[in-house]
Amino acid sequence: MLRWFNPAYISAGLVAVLVGYTSSAAIIFQALQTLDAPRAITDSWFLVLGLGMGITCIALSLYYRQPILTAWSTPGAAIMVTGLSDMSIEAAVGAFLFSSVLLVSVGVSGLFERLVKMIPTTIAAALLAGVLTPFAIQAMAGLNNDLWLGLIMLISFFGSQLWWPRYSVLITLSMGLLVALQQNQNLFSTINLHLANPVWVTPKFDITAIISLGVPLFIVTMASQNLPGIAALRAANYQVPASPLVGWTGFTGLLTAPFGGFAYNLAAITAAICMTDDVDKDPTQRFRAAVWAGGFYLLVGCFASSITSLFFALPKTLMLMLAGLALMGTIASSLNTALAAPQQRLAATITFITTASGLVIAGIGSAFWGLVFGLLVNAVLERKR
Repeated sequence: MLRWFNPAYISAGLVAVLVGYTSSAAIIFQALQTLDAPRAITDSWFLVLGLGMGITCIALSLYYRQPILTAWSTPGAAIMVTGLSDMSIEAAVGAFLFSSVLLVSVGVSGLFERLVKMIPTTIAAALLAGVLTPFAIQAMAGLNNDLWLGLIMLISFFGSQLWWPRYSVLITLSMGLLVALQQNQNLFSTINLHLANPVWVTPKFDITAIISLGVPLFIVTMASQNLPGIAALRAANYQVPASPLVGWTGFTGLLTAPFGGFAYNLAAITAAICMTDDVDKDPTQRFRAAVWAGGFYLLVGCFASSITSLFFALPKTLMLMLAGLALMGTIASSLNTALAAPQQRLAATITFITTASGLVIAGIGSAFWGLVFGLLVNAVLERKR
């Protein structure tokens, strides 16, 4: 029993949760602002996301005795920022449920690996880069609004990348908070610890919302989140079956979507934190760190109201900078993958540009059209070759 309280397990689990929240919670908050969601809805979303990730981390890690971390879909959240424009929250929940049904289906049927292979890696990477690029642009544009805060965060991020890359987001957030506190010493005076409550939203199944949000949410969650998550496990020599994991995360989304659980998936970056030799020299014992991460997710979820109070209190520039800087590494690696194959470079470029453009046709967002245009061009070029 005492082995569970190994500081290495606790610290790895805590850092994984902090990195997960600080790297993308700001994006979810932006998505909720797009919806003009009331405060109670915002609290509910962060509550069920924390509970969903906590329960799946603990249950899957204990069952398989492997460090299995789950996460919300970061590119899915990014899609929502643009995809939720002019969409009701009821229609958005309907799209969430549709996406979760697809995730459950491919998990239960065992189609996960085969379905992902239908979308070339280059196209999937270009889609992800196109979805995330506007956040990096907004981060740099944030310097126009608050030059001092933006520069401090920019220097902190790139400086920490040289020596402590794993903790660069945490360091950047800390420095940004210090500057924001110096600018407004009453910044945190209204924040109190109290439990959040779930809020039910009755779903509305709107075909436009399903196509513009539900389908892209499913695709990026599968190709850009679940696939790297499985790759992270395989790279660490963990051979847990892939399809059941996808099925269980999809089922969690199915249960929690009306309360704000828009998409769950296997984690890659945060999971890697719990898979190193620093956690335990014995790979069979590292699952304990993932269980601790699940416990911290539960704790953060329960106090989601306090977390959202923090987001409401923080300067907009800080949120934009944090989200954009945290995603730069993913954007760079995605572009590198997208342009790696010369024969698919044109198709990947079209996917990237279309997705990043914010194009809307017939009420359907750019992520869908970027995928469609990219696959069409790729098919034509393949046929010609």
